[in-house]
Amino acid sequence: MDYVRLGHSGLKVSRLCLGTMNMGTPQWKPWIFDEDQSRPLVSRALDHGINFIDLADFYSTGVGEEVVGRLIKSLVPRDEIILTTKVGYPMGDAPNQQGHSRKHVMAAIDASLARLGTDFVDLYMLHFFDRETPMEETLSALNDIVRAGKARYIGVSTMSTWQFARMLWLCDKHGWERPINMQLQLNCAYREEEREMVPFCQDQGIGVTVFSPLARGLLSGDSQSTRNRTDNFTGEMYGDDISIQIAESVGRVARARGITAAQVAQAWVLERPGVASMLVGVDSAQQLDTAVSALSLELDDEERHELGRNYTPCDVIRDDTAGCRISRAPRPAAGRFITQEMAL
Repeated sequence: MDYVRLGHSGLKVSRLCLGTMNMGTPQWKPWIFDEDQSRPLVSRALDHGINFIDLADFYSTGVGEEVVGRLIKSLVPRDEIILTTKVGYPMGDAPNQQGHSRKHVMAAIDASLARLGTDFVDLYMLHFFDRETPMEETLSALNDIVRAGKARYIGVSTMSTWQFARMLWLCDKHGWERPINMQLQLNCAYREEEREMVPFCQDQGIGVTVFSPLARGLLSGDSQSTRNRTDNFTGEMYGDDISIQIAESVGRVARARGITAAQVAQAWVLERPGVASMLVGVDSAQQLDTAVSALSLELDDEERHELGRNYTPCDVIRDDTAGCRISRAPRPAAGRFITQEMAL
C-alpha cells in the first residue's frame, strides 16, 4: 500500500480509504451489513495496509459509528489508523438535529466520539454545504473542536468551488483551522469536478478524496445489486444513456485486458491528477482485493481514449440536486414551442 500526504498537511493516508456506509444495521437500509458481516471487511482492509477509514454519524443513524468503532478497537491500535467522520445529515426529527449550526456541530462531535469509543477523530468533515447556516458560525465551531483536541484536522465535502473558496478565505481572515481535505464524487461517468474544484484544491494545497468511483455500481456491471435496486439515487444520478455508454466502454477495456470492469474504473480514478485517496465501499473481501489490484494498473492512451470518448458535460451530481437534475439527453419541446418544433 502506498501512503501520501493529504494536501499540504503532514497527515499520511493510504491511497485507498475504506468507506463504511454499508456497515451498521439493515434496519436502516436493506443493503447494510451488521457487525459480524462487517468484521471480515474491516479486517481485510487493515491487512492490505489501509489506514484511512471514512464514516459519518448519519450512517445507520449512528449505529455505523458504533459498529466500526468496536471493530477498530478490537483489530488495530488506535494510533495506527486515520479515523474520519462527517456531520450534517439528520440524526433525528428535531430542527436542530441536523445541519452545521454551532449547536448541532458541537453536540454531534461529542456524540460521534462516544459512539466510536475514542477521545478524538483524525479528520472531522462537513457532509455537505449547509445553505441555512452562516459559514462563519460553522467554521468557528470547527476551529473550537480542533482547539479542544476532539479532532486533529477538518475537511469538507460536495459543494461549489466558489463556496469552498469563501470558506478558505474566512479561515485565513480569522486565523481559524483550514480544511485539509475535499471529498467529492468523481468517476468515468461524472467528471465535472475536474473543471474547477480539483485544480483549485491542487492550487490551495487541499487533499482530494474521491467517492463513488464505480458510479454507484454502474461501472462495475453490477447495476442489479441490492443497493442499486433499492436506492433511488442510482437512477437519478446515472440512469442516462451517456452514463450507460461510458459503462459499456469500461466493459470493453476490461474484456480486452482480461480483468474486471471495476478494476478499470478504479484505476482511472486513481491516476487522475490531484486525487490523494479513493474511497472503496465493498460487499466482499474479493471486491477489496480488486480495488487494491487497481493501484498497480496503468492504463494506456488508447484505453483512456475509449473511457473518455463518450463523456459529455452535465449538471452537478449531489444529494441536494436529486429530483431536479437536467438530463444529458435533449429535452422535448414544451408549451407553445411544441407546434413550432413539429412544423420544422
